[in-house]
Amino acid sequence: MPSDVEYSPVGEGLGMRDYWLYMWLRRAAVIAAHVTGLGLTLIITLLSRPGTSLFSWHPVCMSVAYCLCMTEGILLFSAEGSPCCFKSRKGKVRLHWFFQALVLIAAAAGLGFMVASKNVSELPHLLSWHSVLGVCTLAATALQAACGVCVIFPQLLRLSSPPLRLKLYHATCGLVVYLLATVTVVLAMFSDWFQASVKGTAWWAFLLLPLFPALVVMNQITNSYLPRRKIPR
Repeated sequence: MPSDVEYSPVGEGLGMRDYWLYMWLRRAAVIAAHVTGLGLTLIITLLSRPGTSLFSWHPVCMSVAYCLCMTEGILLFSAEGSPCCFKSRKGKVRLHWFFQALVLIAAAAGLGFMVASKNVSELPHLLSWHSVLGVCTLAATALQAACGVCVIFPQLLRLSSPPLRLKLYHATCGLVVYLLATVTVVLAMFSDWFQASVKGTAWWAFLLLPLFPALVVMNQITNSYLPRRKIPR
C-alpha cells in the first residue's frame, strides 16, 4: 500500500567529504553509546554489591534492563557501529524481541526486589520522584511491548492502520519510553544510596553518562522515522 509519508534520508544535501565525516561521527557515537550502556551497567552492578541485601538487586536488574538491554535492542537497528549490521532485517527484529523480553523480565525482577525490600524494612512506597517515574516507565514499557505485538501481527489483530504507520507509532512510543527510562536513571543518582556510594566529580560524570546513549537513540529514531514534506520534482 503506498504511503503518504516520506522519511528523510540521512546525510541528504551533504558533499562527499562532509558526508563521510558525518557518517564517521555517527559510527563513533553509536560505538560510544554501546560502551557507555555496558559500562554504566557494570559500574552500577559493582556499586550495588548484589547479594548483600534485597535492595542490592534492584539497581542491578534495572540497569541490565534499561541501560543495557533496551539500549542494545534499539541500537541493533543502527547501520553504523552495530554488531548486528551483518544480519538481515528479520534477524534484527528477532534479536530486538529477545532484548525487549529481557527488559520486561529484568524490570519485573527489579520491581519485585524493591517491593520486597521496602516491605521487609517496613518503609512506605512511592515517596520519591524516582519511584513514581519508575512505575510510569514500567507501565509504558509494558504498553510498548503490546504495541510491538501489533506491529508484528497487524492482520491477526485486524488493525486498519498501514504497517509503515504502525512502525512509526511503535518507534515514536519506544523513544518516549527510552527517554522516560533515562530520566528515571538520572533521578536514581539523587538517591541517598547512590550519593553515599559516589561523590564529587565522579557523581557529576555519572549524572551525564545516561544522557549520551539517549541522544544517540533519539538521533537514530528521528533520522529513520521523522516525516518530511514531499519535495516537488
